[in-house]
Amino acid sequence: MKIPQTVEALEELGRVQLSKSFFMREFLYSEISQIENIINIPENPELAIASGKNLCEKVLEPIQQQLGRISIRSAYRSREVNNKGAEKEYNCAKNESNYAKHIWDVRDADGYMGATACIIVTSFIPYYEKTGDWTALAWWICDRIPDYADLTFFPKYAAFNVSWHENPTYPKSIYSYIKDPHTNKKSGYLTKEGMSNFTGDHAEFYQDFIKGLII
Repeated sequence: MKIPQTVEALEELGRVQLSKSFFMREFLYSEISQIENIINIPENPELAIASGKNLCEKVLEPIQQQLGRISIRSAYRSREVNNKGAEKEYNCAKNESNYAKHIWDVRDADGYMGATACIIVTSFIPYYEKTGDWTALAWWICDRIPDYADLTFFPKYAAFNVSWHENPTYPKSIYSYIKDPHTNKKSGYLTKEGMSNFTGDHAEFYQDFIKGLII
């Protein structure tokens, strides 16, 4: 597939079904693109599609199947869009750090493909607003979604970046910018390789959320 140059070609890209529930179009919207007037279209559509299919089939679909509707907040970014986001401090990492993450159509420095989406699990909102506990969802994904690469949580609705990565030895981690209510500092790493809680079952931390789940 060539880089879309017409409305018809972009519509064709948008209609690509990445998985049972998800189509390419919903991953292309970008506030940065809208405000900065930069087109958010993949330079390498085939690689973007391949990366996106893995993210959707192996990570997003299993989450949605078990927890209900997922809302896409931010996903694919072109290099130009991401670079502008980094320049203007729109909470975007530099391009080199986002290859095979938000920039789906560029492989990382080691030649691996990957993809990231920022999502909200809508069924989690009531539990999060009541308890302030974002870790219940984090531990559930850690235990139940083996193909996630990493998670990064944000305060509003406990939205989080979730990634799929082609490298089987990718160092998984869970990180949060949500402030600890006791210290008023961002929570930082919940777990990563080398931490004592990295392996094992964590059901005790999300059983209350699952018991009260209504989807």
